[in-house]
Amino acid sequence: MDFDFNLILVPLTIGLGIVWLLDKLALKQRKTRGRGQESLLVRWAYDFFPVLAVVLIVRSFLIEPFNIPSSSMVPTLYTGDFIAVNKYAYGVRLPLTYNKVLDTGEPEHGDVVVFRYPENPSIYYIKRLIGLPGDTVSYNQGTISINDVPVETTPVDFSANAELTSQLYLPGQMGPGEVLTEESAAAMGQQEEGAAQYFQETQGENQHLVRYLKGMNSAQYAPFLQQESPEVVSSEGTEWRIKVPEGHYFVMGDNRDRSADGRFWGFVPDENLAGKAVYIWMHKPPGLNLPTFERNGTID
Repeated sequence: MDFDFNLILVPLTIGLGIVWLLDKLALKQRKTRGRGQESLLVRWAYDFFPVLAVVLIVRSFLIEPFNIPSSSMVPTLYTGDFIAVNKYAYGVRLPLTYNKVLDTGEPEHGDVVVFRYPENPSIYYIKRLIGLPGDTVSYNQGTISINDVPVETTPVDFSANAELTSQLYLPGQMGPGEVLTEESAAAMGQQEEGAAQYFQETQGENQHLVRYLKGMNSAQYAPFLQQESPEVVSSEGTEWRIKVPEGHYFVMGDNRDRSADGRFWGFVPDENLAGKAVYIWMHKPPGLNLPTFERNGTID
């Protein structure tokens, strides 16, 4: 998802804060010259430091906005959704260093979590939390099990919104031998939806929909599931069984056959957790389209 804006926000806030403090204690330009007569840098410190400090505190410790750039969490989240993430759900962490300074809660099965991508921590991913530390997670004949207890899974008759379905692929992406136009991207999305099957999963208090594509299992040759390691207990064809190590989590996308998730690259370390996705507050269709608020609501 979004680039880590704190990489810019934190140094800028600290720099302007130092200038503000220097003027308060030593330079005293505002006091001696008057408002508007200070040097440009001192004036910026007075004008922008308080605002940036508030933004930094809110984004780092309370609520941070993110936008969804892919279809890996369909039907829970679609490309173009703007969401709010609870930053203190899993502990209060310092910006940039990500050290936990206060325990405020622990992840639970079925949470939609935002985390720093283990293979490139400068970017963020969002997925469904499937396995907690110490869990054994397996997939057999279309059913996920946690510690040998099948996750309650029920087929449902779900009709996806046609406008959202047309956004499953974005113009400019590479299709089969071509760069997708707006029309061909919409057609591919509608064609794919014809092969979609929806199920309702219940994990603890979390109840949500997941999406599979008939005749497709993208994780069958997932690199992580094919490697030899203590965590991959077994993997054969579409069936697999893994052990989640301590201090780590296993995640999957709700769009199960179109998600590059833990089946491909492994586990999420606890220190990479950024927060819990809690609310959709806006949806912006691709291109020159105005945002809408029809999808506003809590995230299951």
